[in-house]
Amino acid sequence: MSAPDAAVDDELFREILLDHYRHPRHHGLVTPSDAKEHGHNPLCGDEVDISLRLRDGRLEAVGFEGQGCSISMASASMMAEEIDGKSLAEVRDLIQRFRGLLVEGRDPGELGEMGDLEALTGVRRYVARIKCAMLPWTALEAGLEKVNG
Repeated sequence: MSAPDAAVDDELFREILLDHYRHPRHHGLVTPSDAKEHGHNPLCGDEVDISLRLRDGRLEAVGFEGQGCSISMASASMMAEEIDGKSLAEVRDLIQRFRGLLVEGRDPGELGEMGDLEALTGVRRYVARIKCAMLPWTALEAGLEKVNG
């Protein structure tokens, strides 16, 4: 990718992040819920609560509330939008693919379609911010463990 193309991509990714931060999807906790999990990053103070309602092996509803940086809150919004209505197997697969993208540094092209989540690829350049983006995902994973073992 040439430098101008990279700059355009970075700007597009920033716009996607800011849109999810300013206009979060699935904001608010689900009631009733089958699982609620709290995530906290003590290094920066970010906090997120994830709630889930399951029906017939699928996420019927997902919601979040929290406070923190634009990266953690945008990641929560993108995550909730992407997993809503998916089967538990699909959600677990997406968690692993997202971890591969951010933590393992794998190429987005080899991980399959990830929608707006690909906008978080740039976070990899700032190692300290990876935990911000992963916070809602670790809370989601812990919540799924409670309901499905």
